[in-house]
Amino acid sequence: MITLTSRRPDSSELYDEYHDKVMAYIRSRISSREDAEDLCQDVFLKVYSKYDSFDSSKSSVSTWIFTITRNTLTDFFRTSKQTAELTEDAAVSDFESEKVLDDLAEALEELPQEQRDIVVLRYFNGLTLTEISKMMNISYGMVKVKHNQALAKLKEKMA
Repeated sequence: MITLTSRRPDSSELYDEYHDKVMAYIRSRISSREDAEDLCQDVFLKVYSKYDSFDSSKSSVSTWIFTITRNTLTDFFRTSKQTAELTEDAAVSDFESEKVLDDLAEALEELPQEQRDIVVLRYFNGLTLTEISKMMNISYGMVKVKHNQALAKLKEKMA
């Protein structure tokens, strides 16, 4: 295991130790092998270019590298809004989409208030579960449980 000290590690040291882990993390979130390889390369370029800003008193090497990895993935998802054209058969009429929205609103109303708040904050306000946890003063684990319960209830009601 590498610990960063005052000496800059050889470029192959960090790569050899963390490449497979970083790639596995990225591949678990992205289906395209090519995109994953590009992102992995971006991560290691950032690791080397930002080496001077690493502070071992604030985090471990692995935490630092995976923070860079997570941020790189977030940037990728923000900038690669993939779109697809709808065929005529796949287009939904205004009436049908309005009906779906009415059904969703009704299903949301049937959720307990706390679960409804989590769903609204997550999907309408775009907050992460961590941000919701802090905002609602509930542990992250409990927010995740309530979020999953809410989604299961909504799926059941919308089926």
